[in-house]
Amino acid sequence: MGEKYGYIDKTGKCVIGPQFEKAENFSEGLVRVWEGGKWGYVDKMGKWVIKPQFDWTLEFSEGVAAVWIGGKCGYIDKTGKWVIKPQFDTAWRFSEGLAPVKIGDKWGFIDKTGKVVIELRFERVWEFSEGLALIVKGEKKGYIDKTGKMVIEPQFKDAGDFSEGLVVVEIGGKCGYIDKTGKWAIGPQFEGFDDDYVAWNFSEGLARVERVEKCGYIDKTGKIVIEPQFDRAEDFSEGLAAVSKDSKDGFIDKTGKWIIEPQFDWAWSFSEGLAAVSMSGKYGYIDKTGKVVIKPQFDRAGDFSEGLAAVGIVD
Repeated sequence: MGEKYGYIDKTGKCVIGPQFEKAENFSEGLVRVWEGGKWGYVDKMGKWVIKPQFDWTLEFSEGVAAVWIGGKCGYIDKTGKWVIKPQFDTAWRFSEGLAPVKIGDKWGFIDKTGKVVIELRFERVWEFSEGLALIVKGEKKGYIDKTGKMVIEPQFKDAGDFSEGLVVVEIGGKCGYIDKTGKWAIGPQFEGFDDDYVAWNFSEGLARVERVEKCGYIDKTGKIVIEPQFDRAEDFSEGLAAVSKDSKDGFIDKTGKWIIEPQFDWAWSFSEGLAAVSMSGKYGYIDKTGKVVIKPQFDRAGDFSEGLAAVGIVD
């Protein structure tokens, strides 16, 4: 027995039959799939556009994709042509015109010609988000701008990417939120990432927080607007958030009101108007009224992206 992946549209119609050993979400018209021990890319008809030949790949972003072959990483375009020859020990997606790359034990950034525009001098870097990139220097995290200038000095034990103008950071065992100048927007008041109280980035104006194993939401002033009461919670997406209570999942709005009562064994966030849910061991999709629009029939189900969703069938 094995699992094969294919793709369905929003009516539940199978547009690419289950045939792939691994599959991801579509990005910029192509999707990375794994077949016969190698990665390649197919289009929305299921046609191989770039034959499986790579040891590892990332999704297309800003017209190019990072791929690994022979122990080195470079970038290809959507025809499979090399635009930046494999030369890096590792690399990540382009974001806001730049991509993180690593040679030896140092990270920096390149532009789409492959030119190093921010010197490889950091212990670790992440992709640019809202004009800033998270970096590690001396085991502390801070932020640089696109010139490589240190905008927020490395000082945090942990931190993430900016979202909606703020980012959650940890310092002195407490978490809070800073703005792009490094000023505290919500002072450090939550227990650190590894303790009982956890905080996540903002999504659609609210951020998830966890306290004594219960999840709720705060606004950008730090005020709790939905009391921690859920066993599990996801970020708000398309106006609703998937949450779990008493071992069942449902969806709430930004006031904390149940829009779709808890009834599913598991639920994922809404994407392109539909959400994957699990019922009696099978996966299907619901709309925002809670109506089942694609009956549970799959052994695995992913988010809709560019009109299609990856689904898995065990044969």
